[in-house]
Amino acid sequence: MTKKKAGDIALYVLLIALVLLFLFPIAFVVVNSFKSKLFISSNPFGIPSGESFAKFGNYTEGIEKTNFFGAFGWSAFITVGSVVMILLFTSMTAWYITRVKSKVTSCLYYMFVFSMVVPFQMVMFTMSKMADTLHLNTPWGLIILYLGFGAGLSIFMFSGFVKSIPVDIEEAALIDGCNPIKMFFVIIVPILKPTVITVAILNTMWIWNDYLLPYLTIGLSTEYKTIPVVVQYLMGSYGAKDYGALMALLVLAIIPIIIFYLCCQKYIIKGVVAGAVKG
Repeated sequence: MTKKKAGDIALYVLLIALVLLFLFPIAFVVVNSFKSKLFISSNPFGIPSGESFAKFGNYTEGIEKTNFFGAFGWSAFITVGSVVMILLFTSMTAWYITRVKSKVTSCLYYMFVFSMVVPFQMVMFTMSKMADTLHLNTPWGLIILYLGFGAGLSIFMFSGFVKSIPVDIEEAALIDGCNPIKMFFVIIVPILKPTVITVAILNTMWIWNDYLLPYLTIGLSTEYKTIPVVVQYLMGSYGAKDYGALMALLVLAIIPIIIFYLCCQKYIIKGVVAGAVKG
């Protein structure tokens, strides 16, 4: 056996071990979602069978306790609305600040990039106060907040891709009588498709699973609770936790995002590589 072949085998073994390591928490949650509460605490790693097998009891109980489908609807509304706003505004902004060279656009670009490295914990208290003052503590206001927090990375990725688009294409469109708005939606947006899909996937996964921002702005006392917030509701107080219903809701929460990611994952590498051609 050559050294190269032995190295390849060792690499495959390492990658398989990493895959199993990352899949274990998901398998743990799925297995325990079908287990009775008592057996989740006493035998968390056992396979449900016999009296430990709760069938779909945890799922029905979790849905009834938390109004899961209502939370699912608000999560879907906030996620779709935020992603659409992020894609529309950040792509237009990136195109403008990349094509229009000035001190103002250069300053704007570096401000957006700088926002990527600022931890959310540094601004969450002032953001909460501002959201209350401006009445943004609603699902519609939350979409605006997500637009602000998601703009940095999105503009950075769009700008990298726009730099790789030949300016000659846009000049030819102007000669043919295209105005800037028509040029953007008819010519630029189709070219941006790989990056658009990549930005959409990354922001969808982030917004769908986000707990802190909805909790700080909307909280537990309103009807607009998202899925991560209602899952936290099952943790209870003074140590009281409904692990069965909690595991079941976690499974229901991750199914849509896993399906979405599996359908679109091939576009992630394409978009990231395409945006790294220049810049």
